[in-house]
Amino acid sequence: QVYLAESGGGLVQPGGSLRLSCTASSAAFITETMGWYRQTTDEARLLVASITSDGYTHYEDSVKGRFTISRDNAETTMYLQMDNVKYEDAAVYYCNSKVNFWAWGQGTQVTVSS
Repeated sequence: QVYLAESGGGLVQPGGSLRLSCTASSAAFITETMGWYRQTTDEARLLVASITSDGYTHYEDSVKGRFTISRDNAETTMYLQMDNVKYEDAAVYYCNSKVNFWAWGQGTQVTVSS
């Protein structure tokens, strides 16, 4: 079983930045295409960004140009740099494999408020 731990969320002002981290408990992370997902109380979990094992990235249109996904395979850690944050980015953010879904972590809450 692979365990995922998200961190880095918090309160951010509109236009501000935040960096989320996701650490996996297993080296199985290294070969996986990984994704960042977000969920609000009103919406289903949405994939907002993904990254292949060798670094190719894809973004959902609403975050393109503002969010940057990256990974450090040596540390089995993935990041989401969130810049120019908008109110609609407020959600609980989760990470997971895009293909072989592991157990979901607790997520990290991003709150956007002035």
